[in-house]
Amino acid sequence: MVYVGIPKGQADQEEEVLKTIQDGDSDELTIKRFTESREKPGALWHIYAAKDTEKIREFLKKVAEEQGQENPVDHDPIHDQSWYLDRPLRKRLHQEYGVQGWAIVQFLGDVVFIPAGAPHQARTRVHNLYSCIKVAEDFVSPEHVKHCFWLTQEFRYLSHTHTNHEDKLQVKNVIYHAVKDAVGILRANESSLSRP
Repeated sequence: MVYVGIPKGQADQEEEVLKTIQDGDSDELTIKRFTESREKPGALWHIYAAKDTEKIREFLKKVAEEQGQENPVDHDPIHDQSWYLDRPLRKRLHQEYGVQGWAIVQFLGDVVFIPAGAPHQARTRVHNLYSCIKVAEDFVSPEHVKHCFWLTQEFRYLSHTHTNHEDKLQVKNVIYHAVKDAVGILRANESSLSRP
């Protein structure tokens, strides 16, 4: 989080922000950090385990159907980012599917790492925390290549107009160049690696 701004004359907004943090299922240490420090919160994140993605997707489709919405084949309730899981929906997701995530309040200067394939959502100024500027960077770590590849496969099924339809991570290229570099290093050091 690189910037968090509190508008002049909006100091009384602290109570509303505290309520949002509490309703977001934040832990006691996070609430204490907000109430006892001068730190500024900018975003409230809810992050879920990648293994729960299908359960979350199924739940969101179920909720959409209950509300009379269609679930087109080339749309995805997670990738479309058309839902915000508020407290009642998070509670229902936990009760009906056994899925529970982690609530993280991101303060000015904090970094939040989201594992590949982990469904997540953030509440920022639009949802009652202070105005903020956040910087995001996607990267691929070796232990999460399979999740990145899986996401790439999911994106293929989205409509051609969807912003995530394009393969932005280029996972196959990352794997190719990583293997190419590893083979190059092994070949360059082949003589020192061989045993007499």
